[in-house]
Amino acid sequence: MVLAPLGLLGGTFDPVHFAHLRLAEEALEHLPLARVRWIPSGLPGHRGMPQASAAERIAMLRLAIAGHPRFSLDEADAWARQPVYTVHTLERLRAELGGELPLVLIIGADQFQALNTWHDWKRLFQLAHIAVAERPGYPAAGKALPREVAAEYAHRQASAASVAERSAGCIARFPMTALDISASTCRDAIAAGRSARYLLPDTVLDYIASHGLYLRETNTR
Repeated sequence: MVLAPLGLLGGTFDPVHFAHLRLAEEALEHLPLARVRWIPSGLPGHRGMPQASAAERIAMLRLAIAGHPRFSLDEADAWARQPVYTVHTLERLRAELGGELPLVLIIGADQFQALNTWHDWKRLFQLAHIAVAERPGYPAAGKALPREVAAEYAHRQASAASVAERSAGCIARFPMTALDISASTCRDAIAAGRSARYLLPDTVLDYIASHGLYLRETNTR
């Protein structure tokens, strides 16, 4: 039996914004995914603590993806009491979902360029495919890649359709609409009292306002 791949989109989502949502939506358009599972992090192993709490980021994600029939939310990492690396998340999902279901880790080309800095990064290919969203200024292939990442790409590159043919191990590229939005841009605008409308869903903006989030850059929850 052929199993439709599951897309995985992780991040701090501090806060979730329209570029995140377009990334997930366009992954569904260009890859043979059944659905996308959103996985907010708790204590990131590779970056500073989020400003919003796990509960607040989960609540904003629920609002942002509400009503989308192919989006779901996985809260497990958000509540972890220790740093969780992507390889640990994939190991958890393999234990939960079995070894046959194709898992597709969705990342941006900027993240792909730094893949060799991720914890136990070569093991990622044993656990999932990697789908790289191409962005202007961040080629998913070529001289910009570190030598080790370029070698893996040369060996593993495949078409988008290939991620449905095996459970893990391929690197596929797909195009993404260029949206110059980042969570830090959103936080900076809110902290400075500027409008963040059209950067975030209105429901998320309303939640941020009602809970007084991101009012100061020094806010560390």
